Amino acid sequence: MSHSLGIVIESLVAVLLMLTIGYCMLLNKRLKRLKADEHSLKATIAELITATEIAERAIGGLKHTVRDVNENLGSQLAAATQMAGHLKNMLAESDGVIRRLSKIAIAARPSQEAETAAPRVSTAKAVAAAAEAFSERRRASGLAA
Repeated sequence: MSHSLGIVIESLVAVLLMLTIGYCMLLNKRLKRLKADEHSLKATIAELITATEIAERAIGGLKHTVRDVNENLGSQLAAATQMAGHLKNMLAESDGVIRRLSKIAIAARPSQEAETAAPRVSTAKAVAAAAEAFSERRRASGLAA
């Protein structure tokens, strides 16, 4: 009986050793896969770091460009505002000139009685003559319209 008990124990140890060897082979395959994944993960991380550095440089360049554009746009906006004010003043002045010219044109029209007595002069010629007389008076006084 002691001989068969030894064989059973030896057989059990042999089976356990074979299971251990099989499990070690399985672990070895998993470790190889893990190492391969580690290498690809390192490569991915390196690419990510490179892309991050490129993006940081691009963001720095964009910030510089935005700063330059903001300064240029601010000066152009100030110039446009100033020009708009200047144009507004010029429009107001031109409106006054138009009003004065229309008053001159109305005053230069011959009255109904004078029209029947005097030869008929075209209205455009009368307006032009009145405007010319007005501009001559203004030039003489030093206030050209």
